Amino acid sequence: MMRSEAKRETCETASDREEVYAMKKFDNIEDFKQLEETCTALGNFDGVHVGHQTLIRAAAEKAEEKGLASAVFTFSNHPKSLIPGARPVKNIVYSEEKEALIEKLGVDYLVNIPFTEEIMRMSPEAFVKTFLKDKMNAKEVFCGFNYHFGYKGEGDTKMLRILGAKYGFHVNEVKPVSVDGDIVSSTLIRNMIMAGEMEECSKYLGRNYDIGGEVVVGNRLGRSIGFPTSNIMIDESMVTPPNGVYITYCIYNGVKYPSITNVGVKPTIGTFKKNMETHIFNFNKELYGKMIKIEFIKKTRDEVKFAGIDELSAQIAKDCREAKAYHGL
Repeated sequence: MMRSEAKRETCETASDREEVYAMKKFDNIEDFKQLEETCTALGNFDGVHVGHQTLIRAAAEKAEEKGLASAVFTFSNHPKSLIPGARPVKNIVYSEEKEALIEKLGVDYLVNIPFTEEIMRMSPEAFVKTFLKDKMNAKEVFCGFNYHFGYKGEGDTKMLRILGAKYGFHVNEVKPVSVDGDIVSSTLIRNMIMAGEMEECSKYLGRNYDIGGEVVVGNRLGRSIGFPTSNIMIDESMVTPPNGVYITYCIYNGVKYPSITNVGVKPTIGTFKKNMETHIFNFNKELYGKMIKIEFIKKTRDEVKFAGIDELSAQIAKDCREAKAYHGL
């Protein structure tokens, strides 16, 4: 099976010999002159949700069928970030996770470049010639039903087909993917996260939503009442779930530990900046200064201001019992 000139390695197991392919990544368009002939998936892929996965997987399958290299052409920042006065678009996936998720879909080349003023002002035809013809060497192109490109989004799938006929590639328009009757979109997923609908969110993402950060020193109240926590500050670049208590997993050094997490400002004990504090069950390692990720499973209640520490402690014990039961502990 031929998949491209991308890096190939082999590994041996006791029972068989398996080929392993490493995706080649470019974060600057100047890093390569022209790729081999490709089947290229187009999109922002800002969540790599189940709709994005369907599109990229279809492109990879077509590439294998046609004997082409599979490629993804996308942007490392959201195009809306360049619109004057526009509200910043919060991320729902980290860049390294985006790359890893795309690689798992069988992609040979990932071109993940910054969306710049120059690109924003390109005409649709200039965009196609510069990137799809001259750089990606596209012979097959896959895009979503609502794909737009070029200055002010003037290019659509109809124009892409016309330009494809001129520049030698065929366009495959992928139908929208629906979950529970709703078309999957990054906007919908962001709204679910902001509403605390984590179980619903996971169905649209195809995985649990997670936020990472460095563990910082907290007020150590949890330790004093028997529920030690690892505290991380809110990553302002990511969409943040609303204040409340969540059943979670804590990921440390690639290992996933059952946990419970409070997102909020700790109203019972004072005035604090919003953060996340996680109690990891059956865990006694010191994590200060370490990087962890919190994977959200289910919201169990809103954050509440209690009458005092005793009432808070009793509620935390109840929350932990519920979370442990969910985790099967």
